[in-house]
Amino acid sequence: MKKNLVLIITVSLLLSGCAPHIHLDFLGKEEIHEVLLIKSPAKEKILILDVAGLISTTLNPGLFEREGDILSRVYYRLEKASEDKRIKALILRLDTPGGEVTASDILYNEIIRFKEKNRIPVVGLMMGLAASGGYYVASACDHIIAHPSTITGSIGVISIFPNLQELFTKIGIKVNVIKSGEMKDSGSAFRDLTEEEKKIFQDVIDELHNKFLDVVYQKRKDSLSLEELKKIADGRIYTATQAHELRLIDEIGYFDSALKKALSLADIKDAKVIAYTYYPKRKTNIYATKLEKSSLFEGKSFEDMLRSLKSGFYYLWLPQVSR
Repeated sequence: MKKNLVLIITVSLLLSGCAPHIHLDFLGKEEIHEVLLIKSPAKEKILILDVAGLISTTLNPGLFEREGDILSRVYYRLEKASEDKRIKALILRLDTPGGEVTASDILYNEIIRFKEKNRIPVVGLMMGLAASGGYYVASACDHIIAHPSTITGSIGVISIFPNLQELFTKIGIKVNVIKSGEMKDSGSAFRDLTEEEKKIFQDVIDELHNKFLDVVYQKRKDSLSLEELKKIADGRIYTATQAHELRLIDEIGYFDSALKKALSLADIKDAKVIAYTYYPKRKTNIYATKLEKSSLFEGKSFEDMLRSLKSGFYYLWLPQVSR
């Protein structure tokens, strides 16, 4: 009888759209922990923080994940790091195709704010991919290092406006739109864009692209003129070697290079290397990315990422997401 009652309640909640919060604690308490990645007798610390996957506020976490979107994960760790005066530098590891314009810009500004508030140097370490919004965020770092096989660049903006008109016609669905002004349904998925609408959206794209250029220029202006930057910021991707030759990054190297640079910028000889995670019992090391996730329920599928791409504007290397 009790089992039937529990089943009825669960089904009712699901049908009503109120999914119950399920807490399964396999790997530790529900609080963030500091984990030691590299030992040192020094009291000083260097924090590793990951920016991985699509930069979005709409990519919902899985049922068994304890945190929200990438913005909240990064923000929480930066706030925690600000409370620890022994943290002398931050290594920001980037493995992302970019994402939403606003989300990318917020991440960028949170890194800038963290640096200014705590006077802590930040070294960007690009992993396999740090393109578009990923490069935008990297521009907040004091020094950018890419692995020899990193793909970066893709400086530009893309807008996504699906057109379902033909599909709806085939299945016999007609959409009636009543609007207060001629442009109220601009970008509608139920019809083609007009030439006027294309111009309006192009103006938005151009403005956002100019903002991207300004962010990059403020970081690279000592080695790259604005005119030079405009020539290479046409949306194309670059290898680490190409990006270094074009002065989009400062160095090609590995984690050791990032650690050495972080120590130098912090003006310290040695430090412990740490990360923050909800899973302190999990085995960790400097290459264990996304420390906040359980290996039992790791990652997002392509379908999850694609569904998160609502109509709008992106600092995004789209082929990486839609391949």
